[in-house]
Amino acid sequence: MTSEDRARAGFAELVRAETAGLTRFAYLLTGDRHHAEDLVQVAFARVAVRWERLDDPGAYLRRVLYTQAASWWRWRRARPPERLGAVLPERAAAPDDVDLRLALRTALDRLTVRQRAVLVLRYYEDRSEAETAELLGCRIGTVKSQTRHALGRLRALAPELADLVGRKPQETHR
Repeated sequence: MTSEDRARAGFAELVRAETAGLTRFAYLLTGDRHHAEDLVQVAFARVAVRWERLDDPGAYLRRVLYTQAASWWRWRRARPPERLGAVLPERAAAPDDVDLRLALRTALDRLTVRQRAVLVLRYYEDRSEAETAELLGCRIGTVKSQTRHALGRLRALAPELADLVGRKPQETHR
């Protein structure tokens, strides 16, 4: 087996091992399944080009996803918002966990990309502060402050998530 064959096999294994997790990560960053899948493809394309030079392809993949999501978020915010019609269709009664997930998704959409990325890496992927800082290319103090700001903003935006976020809204200090 040549070194090129070994490199292809290693890359194929990385794709098999990381695709599902990276797609979930990208979805949590963007809130759009199709865009998340596109971001994952872009990330894998960038890793393929640099495959031989990368020490930690998983970390590089997440970094590419974060930077691409941030670029997309900036582009989307620069466009005029889409407007819904005056009357919304009736929504069927949903189980509580669905309502909770929808409330969380809506609240996450209102955070900055960095705040969203910090929360996803820290609490969804269960990364340490140091790992999160390395993946996002920032300092541990930035991770800590972004986490604090993001959790506070979630408390304000969605009081129904108080059990997930930590304190009840009335327990916050003034």
